[in-house]
Amino acid sequence: MKPARFDYIRAGDIAEAHAALADHGNDARIIAGGQTLMPMLSMRLVRPKIVVDIMHVAALHGIAASGADIRIGAGVRQAELLAWPGLAEHLPLLHAALPWVGHAQTRSRGTVCGSAAHADPSAEIPLCLLALDATLELSSRRGRRRVTAADFFTGMMTTARADNELIEAVRIPKKPAGAGYAFNEFGRRHGDFAIVACAAVASGDTTRLAVGGVADTPALHELGALGGKELDDALDAFAWALDARDDLHATARYRRELVRRMGRATIEEARACRD
Repeated sequence: MKPARFDYIRAGDIAEAHAALADHGNDARIIAGGQTLMPMLSMRLVRPKIVVDIMHVAALHGIAASGADIRIGAGVRQAELLAWPGLAEHLPLLHAALPWVGHAQTRSRGTVCGSAAHADPSAEIPLCLLALDATLELSSRRGRRRVTAADFFTGMMTTARADNELIEAVRIPKKPAGAGYAFNEFGRRHGDFAIVACAAVASGDTTRLAVGGVADTPALHELGALGGKELDDALDAFAWALDARDDLHATARYRRELVRRMGRATIEEARACRD
């Protein structure tokens, strides 16, 4: 199948991208890596009148370590972040999760912010952004604002981004001293979207577990320092609260059991690797 007819704008700067979005609103779509948008165009799941290419906007590229955050621009490809020398030191959870994102070919084109914008509930990057309490920088002609990952992902492939806004960057807190991280995923094949994925952050007496692939958005649960049967009970309650459904990939019962077992294993791994 071929895409429906659309016009193409290659934005030279952020202002030009803002203007296109302001003029066309919901009839416009941003393209960066295109690993999600192009198949959706070809299957006519979306039919924009305008496609705005932002990959030639220099201001949207680059990975910057400043203060307590790492800022990843909208033009940064997943492979570029995976190859960044500071990734394992500053963002060890993403260092563990990025090899699970698609395949080398798709990571060489797909962008970090593009995955966040698409907001697939089974995708690894939105899950990690939630677990790490990341912030997304949104901008339009009217100005700029920041939205936490917890508030950004609002439903199945829907976000808090307005039609006239683009994601300029994502800011992720650097790894604090004494924190431990772990990521695990179960899918039909490596590179497929997860049936269930778990990301854990352990710092001091606090443990956060984020789960993707079950609910309409990635879900986060604070587990404190629970262990033993109390941890099992908390994971069981969390698994039921996610309201899993049967689909062609797995039953709801199977997903709940993965949350219980894989969730505990991921938590224990994160706690064990605290420095």
